[in-house]
Amino acid sequence: MFDPKYAQLIFSFLMALFMSCIMSLVITLYNVGFIDGIIFVWLKAWLFAFAVALPVINLVAPIVRRLVKVLIKHSH
Repeated sequence: MFDPKYAQLIFSFLMALFMSCIMSLVITLYNVGFIDGIIFVWLKAWLFAFAVALPVINLVAPIVRRLVKVLIKHSH
């Protein structure tokens, strides 16, 4: 479907989408509980969380990759 050169961008987009969805739902429910209109409260939080998550993932991913390389023992 997509050219492999876009793999990192697609990964970042999907990771931001799913993580912001799950985390905003959990945190919204934790803070306000099951109230009337919870879906709209959560969707607003999700939109904001996704807008923050996408650029953060793109900035942090190279650092995390380097840390993983340092932490992983390579067999020779």
